Amino acid sequence: MKPTTVIGFLGSTLDAAKFGPSRWNKWRPTVSICMQEDLRVDRFVLIHGSYHRRLAEFVMQDIRDVSPETEVVPHVMDFEDAWDFEEVYGKLLDFARDFSFDPDAQDYLIHITTGTHVAQICLFLLTEARYLPGRLLQTQPQKGAPQPIGTWTSIDLDLSRYDSIASRFAEASAESTSFLKSGIETRNATFNRMIEEIEQVAVRSRAPILLMGPTGAGKSQLARKVYELKRLRHQVNGPFVEVNCATLKGDSAMSALFGHKKGAFTGAVQDRPGLLKSADKGLLFLDEIGELGLDEQAMILRAIEEGRFLPVGADTEAKSEFQLIAGTNRTLMDEVAAGNFREDLFARLNLWTFTLPGLAERREDIEPNLDYELERFAEREGTRVTFNKEARDRYLAFSESPSARWQGNFRDLAASVTRMATLCPTGRIDREAVDFETGRLARLWSGGTVENDSLTGLLGQDRMTAIDPFDRVQLEYVVQVCRRSASLSDAGRTLFAASREQRTSTNDSDRLRKYLARFELEWSLIKEVDREARR
Repeated sequence: MKPTTVIGFLGSTLDAAKFGPSRWNKWRPTVSICMQEDLRVDRFVLIHGSYHRRLAEFVMQDIRDVSPETEVVPHVMDFEDAWDFEEVYGKLLDFARDFSFDPDAQDYLIHITTGTHVAQICLFLLTEARYLPGRLLQTQPQKGAPQPIGTWTSIDLDLSRYDSIASRFAEASAESTSFLKSGIETRNATFNRMIEEIEQVAVRSRAPILLMGPTGAGKSQLARKVYELKRLRHQVNGPFVEVNCATLKGDSAMSALFGHKKGAFTGAVQDRPGLLKSADKGLLFLDEIGELGLDEQAMILRAIEEGRFLPVGADTEAKSEFQLIAGTNRTLMDEVAAGNFREDLFARLNLWTFTLPGLAERREDIEPNLDYELERFAEREGTRVTFNKEARDRYLAFSESPSARWQGNFRDLAASVTRMATLCPTGRIDREAVDFETGRLARLWSGGTVENDSLTGLLGQDRMTAIDPFDRVQLEYVVQVCRRSASLSDAGRTLFAASREQRTSTNDSDRLRKYLARFELEWSLIKEVDREARR
């Protein structure tokens, strides 16, 4: 039988009594809990305000007298206004997040008979939302009995029985959904609905989750967020273990996943627990699960269903209880049909399957993710970088346009922001930096070189479509000459070689500079893009 911890408020009125033998004739709910013959209390966390410290010490001593085996832990919690829902809920939520809960090793009872009505409601809400991972405890005096013991009842909350108050948790659910999105105010309706469903599955189910979608769509980050949410709700207390199955090849795959015994093969100089064992009581994320061999898939299936597997070279099975999230950029149904993926494993994973769309399918989410990436850069590098308005509008016009392919999805966006922020030592991303970066992205996505895609790389697809084909041909030639030339003057002399012989004064560099300005181009930008492309 697991030890029991009770958490409850000191009752400033109900628990109060004059010192002397007569106090034992009065029902005092906090003391009565520890007098129950059918309830062993190993630890009592007694929440009280500083003003009631003397009463708390008095009650704690009485608990020690009637139940010496109970450890009483006082916890001071002061409120400016004990009837303010926001303040009380906030401080109790902080308490729940800081408390070292271990539901696998202990039972928790949340006493809701004492405290203000506001405190009782907040305790109920936090227990229902699993921030307090226990059962509610109610106590009451026993009618017609002179003894002060009273009676007690525990309630294991079940949402299906309390539909009428489910709306109270809308805010907590919204908070969890925002948490899964890293606080990003995403605008894509389909994606938002999917995240809401994942949030419900994450907090109500331990079944495997399958995340499908292209590389860079955010599967790994979402899996980690699911883990953090479940840990916040005290549903896991083990680690988050992430495995890229594409890196597990040959005989080493079995050892890495399931561990091995010393001497199992050449080089096995000591026991190795394996990644599945490391994920015990936590969450295992198998990214690119479609890369696993059929033998590994069979053992993974058994580990999911029974929590047991056989390490390499072992005679006895190992145990590990973990929740599985699998990720893949393949279409597993096609892999099953081709014989590359086990049908029974796919059936086991396919209970909760979510397909994450690529960034190109969520263009309305580029702007909030742009701000998120700037925040990440500031946290990582300790330097805050921003756009000027013209540069930001220019970058968004390019990135949200149909020509922006975003083949690497959010990895492309993160890398793009990092490059612009790093190359702007003033902390301000300007138009020139944006033009340079959008040119780089256009070349990356087209697979083109500087020579055969020079204009698209410099201008971006949207600006290219605004230039007449006649001007495009001329501008392409001018850019190629600029790339081959050592200076602006040198390029001007080459381009205006015939007409310069007929003029009395020549300023070829100024003439070329004005021509490039018609297309919002500069000599320095052309040369910088050329140098970058040749690295």
